[in-house]
Amino acid sequence: MKTVFLLLAGFLLGSVPTGKIVAGRLGIDLQSTGSGNIGATNVLRSTGKLPALLTLIGDMTKGALAVLLARSFEVGIWQEGMIGIAAVLGHNFSIFLKFRGGKGVATSLGVLMVYAPLAGLATVVLWLITVLVTRTSSLGAIVSFCTLPLSMYFLDAKEKLPISFIMSIILLMRHKDNIYRLIRGTEPKVGRNT
Repeated sequence: MKTVFLLLAGFLLGSVPTGKIVAGRLGIDLQSTGSGNIGATNVLRSTGKLPALLTLIGDMTKGALAVLLARSFEVGIWQEGMIGIAAVLGHNFSIFLKFRGGKGVATSLGVLMVYAPLAGLATVVLWLITVLVTRTSSLGAIVSFCTLPLSMYFLDAKEKLPISFIMSIILLMRHKDNIYRLIRGTEPKVGRNT
């Protein structure tokens, strides 16, 4: 019963649409602007660097808090990971946005930074390097999360490996349209409005 409550709490926490709130304070309907996504990349394209940074921090915080909440109840490693994943799913399918939402990159990173810090740090570094080299945020997410199970295996605890596979699969599924655009060469670069 405790785990069920924490899963629901994690989902509710993840459902808080940080990007939409930040952009809304500036008079912008994020879901009708740019890609329509509520994540930091679309906030950057639609409003600028500071709102995007606030969105990134807010979305990461949701994931981190979900794992910290689970840990405070001493539910175990597997349950901690699943409650973190519940926050990611909450972000992706927010109850406040009629079960629409973002792609879960920042929220997933927030989960990892608490759940598996070394693997999380490796994922952040790989994401940053890929984005800086290619100027493509989605490619950074895809590359860094495709390698997450390897990072988890070599840098953290092997018993957390199933959670890393689930997180990677969720993220790749949310990026299927980006993958098609990357193959066609039409995926927008960071900073462009299209």
